[in-house]
Amino acid sequence: MRIVPIFPAWLALAAGAAAADVPTLLQERLASVVAVEFVLETESERRPATVLGTVIDDQGTIILPGNSIPATAALDQLHDFKVYPPGGDEGSPAEYLGPDALTGWQFLRAGAPVRAKLRAITHFADPAAPAPRLDDELWGIGLRGQDEDFAPYVLSSRIALLTRLPNQTAITAEDVAGPGLPVFTRDGRFVGLAQNSYGQNYVLFARGQNGTPVMLVNVEESSVIELAADVLPGFTRIPQHQTGRPIAWLGVSGVQPVDPDVARLLKLERQSGLVVSDIMAASPAAKAGLKDRDIVLAVDGQPFPRLKPDRVVTDYFAREILRRRPGDELRLTVLRDGERRELTVALGDEPKMIREASRHYFDRLGFTIREFLPLDGVANHGAPGDASGVVVHFLKPNSPAAVAGLRPDDWIREIDGVPVKDFADAVARLGRIDSDQARGEIVLLAGRGGETQVLRVKLN
Repeated sequence: MRIVPIFPAWLALAAGAAAADVPTLLQERLASVVAVEFVLETESERRPATVLGTVIDDQGTIILPGNSIPATAALDQLHDFKVYPPGGDEGSPAEYLGPDALTGWQFLRAGAPVRAKLRAITHFADPAAPAPRLDDELWGIGLRGQDEDFAPYVLSSRIALLTRLPNQTAITAEDVAGPGLPVFTRDGRFVGLAQNSYGQNYVLFARGQNGTPVMLVNVEESSVIELAADVLPGFTRIPQHQTGRPIAWLGVSGVQPVDPDVARLLKLERQSGLVVSDIMAASPAAKAGLKDRDIVLAVDGQPFPRLKPDRVVTDYFAREILRRRPGDELRLTVLRDGERRELTVALGDEPKMIREASRHYFDRLGFTIREFLPLDGVANHGAPGDASGVVVHFLKPNSPAAVAGLRPDDWIREIDGVPVKDFADAVARLGRIDSDQARGEIVLLAGRGGETQVLRVKLN
């Protein structure tokens, strides 16, 4: 790996790099990258976070990696978004726009004071340029931490692998940019965005122990690049709402690639296929007649591509759904009992998501509940249509509920032996218990992975 810091004390280029080229190109491209600071406010703390982002248009729209903001975080938990230019020590307010389900990116927009200083990464893109090839040399940008005023630096490496995961992806021999930041060819053309780095396996040897495998992940730099051919179309997918809606929905929660032995038996060696299961009641898939153990072979007449590893086909299918909108029709070719069938599905709108669910925190008990959602029924093997009870959303460490053994995502079915009707019922009953200082304990009956747990929560 070659790191080229650009501030004077570190100014030095690795052998083989033109002395003036990269520093000159970099100075122009730094207007396309920012650091973003925001606060995630949980029930017990205000947690500051800093991530890296890329400017995608002349309106100051910025994209962040999808994992920058937890998928379960509610909108009222996100505060104080600020944008910092590289080398800057003062942040400028920004507006959170929401997530995009297809790309996985988080979108926000810089405020007017800093917008004029930013430049869209598209100014450095050439859609007609040839695709990258093995051994091409690339360089990208990293940013130091806030305590160093997000000072920029350069990394460079060569392409070691080109693959589809399912998007077109290049993997370089060594880290080439910070996750979420752009990568360029030697002449400064935008070639893609660095993604979250993959873990690397090592063997750790210690005195008196056998070698123990460990995995190390570099969260500040990455060697994985989603290429511009698949990145650029996503720039138009600015969310219409902070929740990310509308989101197309099929209603199948279990999708797995066909086992190789089964594929040979069914003569599908040259055909990718996906086995579906856990089809939700009254979902678009159920209404179209899709059944458990159906094997999906094609979408709108197009067979699935052959992708490796096989599990990548699952992501490909999910993306084909998310490219569409609620109300669109999707034609599926399925294999059932040895026969091929054509099913037409009218896609629905994604049911209420965790980040949209009603929640309530009980300080004395030490946990937050949220309303029961359709996917909770699948996860807990509940009966179709059973939406009773509530789900544990947050658990305060060392609280009475945590000491009793309650866990996040537990499905609370009964309180003191009385079934929980719904969210409002649970809030009212737990609220009375939480405020009753004379109350010494409660008993909760909770579902966990299809099993039942009886938990005694001691309050005094």
